[in-house]
Amino acid sequence: MIASLRLAALAAAATFGLMSITAAQAEEHKPKAAAKAVAKKAVQPAPAPKAEAPLPDADEAQLVAAQRAYQGVYACEFNQSLNISPNPKHAGYVDVAWKKETFTMKPVLSSTGALRLEDVKGRTLMVQIANKSMLMDTKVGQRLVDDCQSAEQREAVAAAKLAGPQAGGLGIDPNKPLVAEAAKVEAIKVQAVGIEAAK
Repeated sequence: MIASLRLAALAAAATFGLMSITAAQAEEHKPKAAAKAVAKKAVQPAPAPKAEAPLPDADEAQLVAAQRAYQGVYACEFNQSLNISPNPKHAGYVDVAWKKETFTMKPVLSSTGALRLEDVKGRTLMVQIANKSMLMDTKVGQRLVDDCQSAEQREAVAAAKLAGPQAGGLGIDPNKPLVAEAAKVEAIKVQAVGIEAAK
């Protein structure tokens, strides 16, 4: 009986020792495996930024609409501001900078006289009327910033107050003489040819 107890104790000790060695070996391999996984992650290059799709050339209506867009710094509600400037790469497009984002917009003149600046990526829309502008997120369906006024819009509001209530009208005048604007369109076309030649 003592021999069988000794044999059982020896077997238990051997099994325990074998399990300890296996566990120790497993622990040794874990840091190496983790280090290899980290090394694999570090070696992978970052994905390249997506190239922007080329914008279609602006037609004459878009070039005219771009000239009617109020440009410059806008003072908006809640002490916010935005800035509209011509797109440096594409004639007939404008860039709307708000907070840390810049949206490239296609100007479209509506039949009511309001000017729509449509985001080429379809995320935002800016509407300009004579007395204010508003930037909206079309994906969510809400205003991002409202009650924005450029210098021209502030002047229009002041002039409307002086003219009295009979002046009326909220839109950008769609019947504005186009003679001066036709010359501006020609200048933009010349600029566009220069931009294309520089590419």
